[in-house]
Amino acid sequence: MPYVEALVPSIALGLLFWYVIKGISNADRKERQAEAEADALIAQHAQADTTSRDK
Repeated sequence: MPYVEALVPSIALGLLFWYVIKGISNADRKERQAEAEADALIAQHAQADTTSRDK
């Protein structure tokens, strides 16, 4: 039983660390996706402005 008592805190901290890193990774992925969508929208508007000026 002392082995279980010794391992539980390490396992709990490991799971907490994994959960935090997973959250950071998901937030980063969503931020990169949103930034890519914003860049695409800006490029689309810039292209539309250039096309409308040429006419």
